[in-house]
Amino acid sequence: MVLQALVDHKGRFTNINVGWPGKVHDARVFRNSGLFRWLQEGIYFPDQKITVGDVEMPIVILGDPAYPLIPWLMKPYTGALDSDKELFNYRLSKCRMVVECAFGRLKGGWRSLLTHSDLSETNIPIVI
Repeated sequence: MVLQALVDHKGRFTNINVGWPGKVHDARVFRNSGLFRWLQEGIYFPDQKITVGDVEMPIVILGDPAYPLIPWLMKPYTGALDSDKELFNYRLSKCRMVVECAFGRLKGGWRSLLTHSDLSETNIPIVI
């Protein structure tokens, strides 16, 4: 079963989506989520911006290559890359480590997530 989550820059889970079978592609789960609709409609980060140095930037979420490229979703470059794109991917990967660490803490605290569950597929989302 797929557990899709949005994690903030401090490693806190801010949104989860659970219940899709594990064979469903991550991008399909995402496109059918409430989070996707809220982001598309500008409800999740309404007109929020951050300032980095002297540059004002919109808030975006980070995804892996499976996700679509959308103005509010950054993902790594794929294919043949020049040095600038490789550097961008490296820095994006470093930022995404916050997400990996958050899932690591979740799995460490809830070891039962790593094993087969005897719960019915209907009850798993409720438990999570």
